[in-house]
This record gives sequence, C-alpha cells and structure tokens, in this order.
Amino acid sequence: MMQEGNQKHSQSTLGLYIHVPFCSSTCDFCAFYQERPSKKKIESYFIGLEEEIRQANLTKSIDTVFIGGGTPGILQPKELERICEVIRSTGLSEQVEWTIELAPNEVTTEKLSVLYDGGINRVSLGVQTFDAGLMDALGRKHGPEKVYLAYDIIRNAGFESVNLDLIFGIPHQTLTQWESDMTRAVELGPEHLSTYCLTFEEDTALYYRLAKGELSIDPEKEATFYEKAWEFLPGNGYAQYEVSNFAREGHACFHNLNTWKMNQWVGLGPSACSQYQGKRWKNPSNLEQWKTGVRDGFCRNDYDEFQEISDDTLAEDAILFGLRMNQGINLSEIANRFGLSKEYQNQLTQFFEALGEEGLIKESGEWISCTEEGRIRADAIAAEIPVAEEMPV
Repeated sequence: MMQEGNQKHSQSTLGLYIHVPFCSSTCDFCAFYQERPSKKKIESYFIGLEEEIRQANLTKSIDTVFIGGGTPGILQPKELERICEVIRSTGLSEQVEWTIELAPNEVTTEKLSVLYDGGINRVSLGVQTFDAGLMDALGRKHGPEKVYLAYDIIRNAGFESVNLDLIFGIPHQTLTQWESDMTRAVELGPEHLSTYCLTFEEDTALYYRLAKGELSIDPEKEATFYEKAWEFLPGNGYAQYEVSNFAREGHACFHNLNTWKMNQWVGLGPSACSQYQGKRWKNPSNLEQWKTGVRDGFCRNDYDEFQEISDDTLAEDAILFGLRMNQGINLSEIANRFGLSKEYQNQLTQFFEALGEEGLIKESGEWISCTEEGRIRADAIAAEIPVAEEMPV
C-alpha cells in the first residue's frame, strides 16, 4: 500500500512555497508570522533557507513556485537576486509558474528588473482596496497612488501575468465602495483577480476590536459583497474558477490549483507549510527555532504541526476544496485516485443527494458543483462533509 502511495505521489505536480517573514509594519488584518527586518536576521534567514533547500531531497522538478510573506519585496535587489538563485538551484520544470507577492510600497524599478531577470513570471500585488479611508481602516501604510505607480512599474518591467488581491467586508465598507474597487481593478487590466472576505484572525488588531465590541460581522452583507463580485467580474471578462478567484483565459493560478487538488507542495522558511510524500507539517513560526531545526535536523515535536495523512484525509480535503471551485468535483475520479471504500462512497452520495434537495449543489454528468447559494454556504457545507473514520466497519 505504501509503495502504491509513493508511486501516486511521485506522479503528481509539485509546488514550492517560500516564506519571507519580514515586514516593516503589521497590517491590522494580518495574522501571518513576521519579523522586523535587520541585516543580521536577513542573513540568518538566507543561511537557513539555503540549507533547508539542500536538505529538501525533492524527487522531481518543481512545477510552481510562490514566494510569500511577510513582505518579500522588503528585501533589497541583491537579496532578491539571491533568493532567485536559491530557488533555481532546486530544479524547475520548463513551464514553471513562478509568483512573488509584493506590497505596493515596496515596488521599485530595480527590484522588478531583478525579479524578471531572475525567472519570476507572475506578480501578485496586495492592493486590498483603492479607497484611502478603507486603506487606513486596514492599517495599510500607502495610499491609492502607490498602487497605480507599482502597477506601472510591474508592467514596464515586462511582466505579462499580474494578480491583484482585493478585500471586501472591511469595517464600514459600502457596496458602492466595493464596486468602485472592482471597477478600478478591472480598469488596470490584470490577468487575475483574487477577492477575499475579511476574516478576523486571532491576535490581530481587528480581532481585538471585534472582541471589544467595536466591530461586528454581518454575514448577510458579506453574502451581498460575494454576489456582487460573482456578477461584476465575469461580466467584465474575468471567469470565476473558485469562490474568491477570477482570471482571464489561461491565467488561473496554477499554484492554487495544485494545492486545492491535493497534490504535493514543499514549504521552506519559518511557518511555511508542506504536504509531501504522505505527510503534512508546518515549520516553527520563529526564525531562530526554524534555523536551529534546519541546522540540527527537525524532530516531529519541533514542528508547529505535523501529521501523517491517509488517502481518506486527502480525499476529504479534495472534496472540500473542490466544491469551492466552479468546476466542482468528479466523485468517481476522487474515489479511484484515493482508493475510497464503497461504503464511504455511498455515504458521500447520500450527502450530496441531500444537498441537491436543498438546492445547494447541481450535477452535470459525473461532476458535482455548488449552486450560487451553495458557494455562499461553502464553509458550512465543508464542515458537514462525512469523515471516512466515522464509517461503520
């Protein structure tokens, strides 16, 4: 069985995620691990990253790379050149999709030239909103003019695949403001748009305000914002392929698709997550602890999270994330890929029949996908997906 699993894993696509943990300031909504940069910390990070890549023992070429953070653009041009060299040393496939996440206030002509020459072919720009007041509400440290300047620099550097991140559900944001943000984004003409509903993560400034009763969550308002995006963006040439993601033809994010389809990825850097060769783990969310683990060798208890994952778990997650995609899932394909028992397949079939009766899913041949109402309730549906371990023997 293990041999079959290894063969299956070896044939899947492989993603690489690099976490750059440095930020000069913390946005009020951000819960990602980050450090204030210094020359000593950055050099320590690179020493650890170069060693972690040497130890990764990757068994195939990498199909997709994503450099996230933190704020990767906070690195200086020579440091960005260095990170590109480190990544190229891993062995990339010829058609690799290679993305870097950038904040508008960190974009310069010199940096983008280095990134382009280094092999990066896709930029994800963290716009969040074009509204100055809403930027302030999120704790962003730039104004709308920085977004336009950054976008021009990215295009002038030669990048032909650009994503803009937008956030909705910002405190006191109106539907008119949300439509204005989408209009401005479309006018710029990126190839991809990601639209995320604001979440109040623990240990963030916005979460503390929510806990104190200064802010509130309005699910009905959030649903209206979702629906506006689902109507507006496809009407302006951006096909929706997932609850929060829209793209022009040929520009869906391969890195995201690789993850949602439960293929393999390796995460490098502090707090980075991996799913590789039947295991999932999360690196320590601490620069020094991570570097010590890289140097001395990680034990299970050194990771923030670690688990061996069964095919049943992978199947459950493939269903969960697959239902968020417009294409939906093919239950027969999932059953064959992960070797699901007939009993579990029957339980899933009954589950989907019940959802169909509620008008939350639709079927087209062997494909099952969510209706618009189902997409609104995607998180609730995910929480109810039957778990294989609960099956009677």
